[in-house]
Amino acid sequence: MEDGLFKGLKVLDCASFIAAPAAATVLSDFGADVIKIEPPGAGDPYRNLPNLPGYPKSEHNYAWMMESRNKKSLALDLAKPEAREVLYKLIAEADVFITNFPPPVRRKLKIAYDDIAHLNDQLIYACFTGYGDKGAEAEKPGFDSTAWWARSGMMDLVRADEDTVPARSIAGMGDHPCAMALYGAIVTALYKREKTGKGCQVKSNLMANGVWSSSVLAQAKLCGATFEKRRGRHEALNAVTNHYKTRDGRWIMLSLLAEERQWPAFTKCLERPDLLEDPRFATKPDRHANSVELINILDEVFAKRDFADWRQRLDGQGLVFGFVGILDDIPNDQQMKDNDVLVPFENSDILTINSPIWVGGETKRKPRLPPSIGQHSDEILRTMGYDDHEIEKLRAAGAVQ
Repeated sequence: MEDGLFKGLKVLDCASFIAAPAAATVLSDFGADVIKIEPPGAGDPYRNLPNLPGYPKSEHNYAWMMESRNKKSLALDLAKPEAREVLYKLIAEADVFITNFPPPVRRKLKIAYDDIAHLNDQLIYACFTGYGDKGAEAEKPGFDSTAWWARSGMMDLVRADEDTVPARSIAGMGDHPCAMALYGAIVTALYKREKTGKGCQVKSNLMANGVWSSSVLAQAKLCGATFEKRRGRHEALNAVTNHYKTRDGRWIMLSLLAEERQWPAFTKCLERPDLLEDPRFATKPDRHANSVELINILDEVFAKRDFADWRQRLDGQGLVFGFVGILDDIPNDQQMKDNDVLVPFENSDILTINSPIWVGGETKRKPRLPPSIGQHSDEILRTMGYDDHEIEKLRAAGAVQ
């Protein structure tokens, strides 16, 4: 087994799609031995995501590459008692069991916490749901688009103005931050186990993570705050924390929070010294009182130059800004490469997206390409003590692929 912070940690990824399996991926990045449990035949339905209408077409299964790097695949039909027996043997020796199957499915397959906790008192049982495990919606299926994005208020809050239709989320947009929450819960439980010697159950859900993400404004609502009418971009209260379109169609996002100090440098960057003398914009209160007029001026100024020019000018004056990135930027983003946000797969020139945490003194595993369905079934079963005859019996019974 490879070295790493979690070398020797045995993790069973008995989950589907993104949030829960991605937590296992982060553990694998730091050296954990992760076995992906998936059904024979089609495998985890997430494998098929790129084939759905509207998704980008590629010769590579990009979705599966992200979530299942470094893992081994064991294909088990958990509806069959013989397959469950295999799983129970694995659980008895495992450190972490991860699932996001709906509660009724867990009960049916006999992999709910109460079904397996007695098999291993040191096991960390990590479960992930859409809406939590209590209340009327506990058994309701949820996706990040529904339970994280829409339910939390974010889908409404990010609209440009109140007349704009709610914005759709993109694939995995909420699942990946939720995966970090589940990862954090698992690591916290592992720390608890170090202190107590006992495992436990940890939980997280899409709804809770969504409200956590929108919590600044959600907390304001909980405190009875009064909200102003949402303003469109052209009516923003502060022109220097607004976004502007460049000549080549890109968008610059200004964030001049130290406005009084940065205003002279900003006018220099714009080559508009006249704005310094304009009484409408002489002070911060003046600029805010006349924000609509200033926005109109800045719209005209930014439309005269291309994005690359503005980026160089703003950086040259040390001004704080961002830009609306597009996917075409990412493969050549040197800052991402320099900071290992983008890393190559082992023995491949294809880049993948690293998990977003680093630990001093620890080197992450070089990402390996993901497994095919049941690629490691025989290997795993043999390490468990099954001989060729027993493996063939399992396969004949349809319990394993």
